[in-house]
Amino acid sequence: MKLEFDIASGDFSKAGRASSRIKKMLKQLQVDPKVIKRIVVAIYEAEVNVVAHSVGGKMLAEIDGTGIRVIVQDNGPGIEDIEKAMQEGYSTASKAVRNMGFGAGMGLPNINRNTDEFTIESELGVGTVLTFRNNF
Repeated sequence: MKLEFDIASGDFSKAGRASSRIKKMLKQLQVDPKVIKRIVVAIYEAEVNVVAHSVGGKMLAEIDGTGIRVIVQDNGPGIEDIEKAMQEGYSTASKAVRNMGFGAGMGLPNINRNTDEFTIESELGVGTVLTFRNNF
């Protein structure tokens, strides 16, 4: 099963729609609730990162009998220092994003902590691709 979502830049009211839809589908598939929680946290964090840091992007989720693979691709500034971005508390979010309660620097660390496999590819001035997988 494949699902695709567009993620709009700056539209925090829609952040979480993909994770909500995927959560419902995983419940219908009777996936372990603990696994669902980890998946939803990772997907939500990825959505918010696209909304906060890019000019938009896409998410593709592929669900099979063994797990879920998620690819999130954005069009944005890219990540200058991935190692630094993986540190808890490090953030490049604007003051406006932080004032809304986002941008605490926990997104990438939370994705890493809640996935079984996680990779980041980023090119400055082009964008970032996150790929992660959770096994059922």
